Amino acid sequence: MLMTHFKKYLLTGLLVWVPLAITLWVLQLIIGTMDQIGALLPTSMRPDSWLLQALEGSFPFLVGSHHIPGFGVILTVVVLLLTGVFATNVLGLRLLQVGEKVLNRIPIVRSIYSSVKQVSDTLFSDSGQAFRQALLVRFPHGDAWTIAFMTGMPGGEVAAVLDGDYVSVYVPTTPNPTSGYFIMVKKADVIELDMSVDEALKYVISMGVVTPGKTV
Repeated sequence: MLMTHFKKYLLTGLLVWVPLAITLWVLQLIIGTMDQIGALLPTSMRPDSWLLQALEGSFPFLVGSHHIPGFGVILTVVVLLLTGVFATNVLGLRLLQVGEKVLNRIPIVRSIYSSVKQVSDTLFSDSGQAFRQALLVRFPHGDAWTIAFMTGMPGGEVAAVLDGDYVSVYVPTTPNPTSGYFIMVKKADVIELDMSVDEALKYVISMGVVTPGKTV
C-alpha cells in the first residue's frame, strides 16, 4: 500500500515538473544565447556588471559554501514527492489549474509549455497509449531489425498524405534511449512483441546483453 502511494505521488510530481522543467530549459537556452550575444558588448555596458557592482558585499554568507555530493538527487526526489502530494488534493489541483492558465496567457511560454505538457501527459499518464507496445521494425535499412515503441497513429495532414495503414514509432538509440528517431511505417511491416516496455528498454540499453526474461 505504501509503495502504491509512493509511485502515485512520484508520477504525479513528474507530470507537474516535466513540462515545467523542459519549458524552463528551452527558455534558458534562448536566454543563454542572448547572454552570449550580450557578452560581445564592452564590460562597462553590460547590465550584469552593474548588478554585480550593486550587490557586491551584500551576501558574504554565500562565500565558502560547499556542495554536498548526492544532495541534488535527494532534493529532487523529495520535491517530486511533495509536489505529487500537493497536486493530488483539491486545493493543489485548483492552484495548478490557475498556474497553467497564467502560463497559457504568455505568448512564447504558452506554445512551449502546452506542447511539452501534452507529450509528457501521454508518456507518463496511465491513460496514455504511448510506449505501451514494444515492436520490431526494419531500421535503418530493409535488411536490419531494431527494437522500437509504438507512440500512436499518424494524424491530420500526415495521415491524409500517407497511403495505407501506418503507425508512429519511436526508435531509441543505444545505450541512451532518451535520444532516437521518430518514424512512420506501415502497420503490416512491424512485428508486435510480447515483451514488456521495461524489458525492451533493458534490451536496448544493454545493447542486447540483457535478454528479455533474464534477471540482472
